[in-house]
Amino acid sequence: MKSLWNDQEAARFQGALGQRVYTSRLLGRDPSLVLHGGGNTSVKLLETNIFGESEEVLYVKGRGADLSTIDAAGFAPCRLRRLLRLVSLTELADEDMESELKLSLTRASAPAPSVETLLHALLPQAFVDHTHADALIAVMNSRDGFERLQKIYGGQVVIIPYTMPGFKLVRLCREILSKEASRETIGVILMHHGLFTFGDTAKVSYERMVDLVTRAELHIEANGGARIEWPAQEPPRSSRVEIAALRQEISRVAGAPMILSVHTDSQALGFASREDVAELSGRGGVTPDHVIRTKRIPMVGRDVARYAAGYQEYVRFHSNDRSLAVVDPAPRVILDPHLGMGVLGRSAEDAAIAEDIYRHTIDIIMRAEKLGGWRALPAKDFFEVEFWDLERTKLAKSGPEPVFLGEIALVTGAASGIGKACVDVLLERGAAVVGLDVAPAVKRLYDRKSYLGIECDLTSEEQIAAALDQTVRTFGSVDMLVLNAGIFPKSTPIAAMSTEIWRKTMSINLDANLILMRDCFPLLKFAPRGGRVAIIGSKNVAAPGPGAAAYSASKSAVQQLARVAALEWGSERIRVNCLHPNAVFDTGIWTPEVLAARAASYNLSVQEYKTNNVLRTEVTSRDVAELAADVCGPRFAKTTGAQIPVDGGNERVI
Repeated sequence: MKSLWNDQEAARFQGALGQRVYTSRLLGRDPSLVLHGGGNTSVKLLETNIFGESEEVLYVKGRGADLSTIDAAGFAPCRLRRLLRLVSLTELADEDMESELKLSLTRASAPAPSVETLLHALLPQAFVDHTHADALIAVMNSRDGFERLQKIYGGQVVIIPYTMPGFKLVRLCREILSKEASRETIGVILMHHGLFTFGDTAKVSYERMVDLVTRAELHIEANGGARIEWPAQEPPRSSRVEIAALRQEISRVAGAPMILSVHTDSQALGFASREDVAELSGRGGVTPDHVIRTKRIPMVGRDVARYAAGYQEYVRFHSNDRSLAVVDPAPRVILDPHLGMGVLGRSAEDAAIAEDIYRHTIDIIMRAEKLGGWRALPAKDFFEVEFWDLERTKLAKSGPEPVFLGEIALVTGAASGIGKACVDVLLERGAAVVGLDVAPAVKRLYDRKSYLGIECDLTSEEQIAAALDQTVRTFGSVDMLVLNAGIFPKSTPIAAMSTEIWRKTMSINLDANLILMRDCFPLLKFAPRGGRVAIIGSKNVAAPGPGAAAYSASKSAVQQLARVAALEWGSERIRVNCLHPNAVFDTGIWTPEVLAARAASYNLSVQEYKTNNVLRTEVTSRDVAELAADVCGPRFAKTTGAQIPVDGGNERVI
């Protein structure tokens, strides 16, 4: 491991808290040290309180903060004296510790302090860094791991045997450190958890972390575990329907829709294809810290019922009739030689966290195997952390659950106008969204795990098939299909209509929608809450205008297609509804110049033209998108085959 300290960079962070922010971000840049909120840092400062008195304040990383992006506001300022009085106690219940940590804050608006705050208070040095370094965890999870660590670090590091996190661990650390810590001590190892380093400056504490982790890396390298080679393999081609069916079954066991992401790279496939993968992965995780994200063990193969039964037995065996948080028995990681590695979560972000953690887990397992054999803690230790109230609060979300959480929507024509508005609204309502568009800009709409933009020519069946493959491998299926893409050719009388324009319009406005509906039907059948199709039609279906024969005919044909689909697919719990907007002017084709010209041709102002309907209201892309999301939601759960105008009231339609 190399130090990332840079004097010029560091100079931009003023004061001790600024330096604390800087080295915290250095640690957070390295995923081999911390993953998804793991690890924490602190600094002890002397401050003047509201009474003009000097008091020591411990600034410790607040819960929910990410070390890679943390700023000063992400630290919780706690009165050190109060914390040290807590450390001196012989017993402290979890709920009392939580209450006392909050009461120690000097600022009511500060984030909740880390559950490891008392460990930071116990260590007397000004700066304390804590990570879950992969290399160190690999050594401690190997055969004779404790003895290996003693040999690597000698008297410079105090090693604490594994103990359940919380006050028991604080008390054990206090007892052992009082006997074993010396002037030479620069770190503390918590077995099956992580590493603490400390120093009088941010740089010293950080570079001690670099040094101690490097020593573990060198030990692994000396024992042949530095590089893990995976054999080249032809990726398996699990069909879209196979993956969608598996996701449906897991969602049923979970009691809610789940995102399933499938990976067939060399590491994922290499580990999943090992003959001993069930035995290796079945020993447990590399640290209980990850159990709420990945469960203790993955599902090997695809027998969901068997996995769920095994998980329920694990809970029964270790619960001792205690009242516990409700945790679903569905897997979060799947290992299957014909699938690769699958990861699951209630959101795309949760699935991505499970993926990152298990990729690191694979590497740690393989390195520990090189060190004489990989070993895990007993199942009861994982259970205690998995059902620990203070650990489960990490997963708690404030406010009601988004209506489409865990579901997948596919939107065509997503790069602009109504299509982009649909993407926006569906993301806001919790869905994972795939946007298709011929415009390359669709790929750059959002940089987030829950959005996938695919450049796709909808007149190409091959490109549509590839897009659906990518969709299913990324998110697991399609639950909602929003068909919006279309073209409006230049106004042309039928007598002057070219065959080329007619066929192009039909190809995009009609044929592409048929292909998408046909190819998505097997996926929509497996939607945990039933499939939904929302088709963006047009006022022209009911009230065509001269010069718009190709457009009006194509939109009318799509309406008939939707009506037949509603009749045919109802038995499969798939709803199909049409929305018919009119005069939506906040799209790319309506420039200010075009709007002004059109308004003038009717002797209207631009505002009068935009609100030229019965309700005298403007219809926006957002209005159409909100209704499209609504018809896919629970309010329209018993509606199919509907034709809904979104036009402010059009006299010709009425």
